[in-house]
Order: sequence, then C-alpha cells, then structure tokens
Amino acid sequence: MFDISWGNLLVLAVAGLFILGPERLPGAAAWLGRTVRQIRQYASGAQQQLRSELGPEFDELRRPLEDLRSLREFHPRRMVTSQLLGDINDLPREITLTRNGTNGYGAPPAPPVSTPMPAPQRPLLPGERPPFDPDAT
Repeated sequence: MFDISWGNLLVLAVAGLFILGPERLPGAAAWLGRTVRQIRQYASGAQQQLRSELGPEFDELRRPLEDLRSLREFHPRRMVTSQLLGDINDLPREITLTRNGTNGYGAPPAPPVSTPMPAPQRPLLPGERPPFDPDAT
C-alpha cells in the first residue's frame, strides 16, 4: 500500500529518535500502532456493512475497480507487437525481433555506412556577401 522500504523505515526511526528523544519514542510508536490498527478496523467494518446492505450489488460495484486494477499490467509495447505481429512465438526465427542493447526491441542494428565527406567550403573574402537563398527564408 505505501511502498516503504527498510531504508526509509530506518531513516524515519532515526528522525523520530532525534525529534522525540529516546524516552518518548516507544510511547509514540505504541500510539501509532494502536491508531493504525483502529483505522484498519473502521475500514473493514465499513466494508462489511456496505457488503451486508448492498448484497449482490456490492460485487457489481467492485467489478469496474478490478478492471481498473488490471490496467496496471498493461504494456503498450506488448499490445502493439501482438496486434501487428500476432503471437511472437508463432513467427519464423528470421522474422522475430531481437533485443539490442541500445533501444530495446527492434531489428538488429545495421552496420555503419561510411559516407563521403563533403568538400570543404572556401572562406569568404573580405567584403564578399554570403550566399542568399530566398526560398529558405
């Protein structure tokens, strides 16, 4: 629910130790535990009360929420690949995409093509105007 790692918990404990001091920290931790437990009891009681009052309609209300949760596993790249190519396991080996190290999945990188260098331009003479292209402006 809150995605708190052990490192974050340790930082919070050290900050609490400095802020509250060693004599008040155990009492604050106990109060926090009781409060969290009480909030969970209230939430579960409210859910049970809703379920008992709504009956089967409660499950109909939960269905759209579960559909939204399924969108968490939505991967656009996988969806586009499956729509364009179908099941990637059914393709011949020559057509399957390979994983390259630069930009994810794609065709294997082509070897670099050597292009000839353009001829160097001569510098402008003093007082000479640079070339002007009216179509470029």
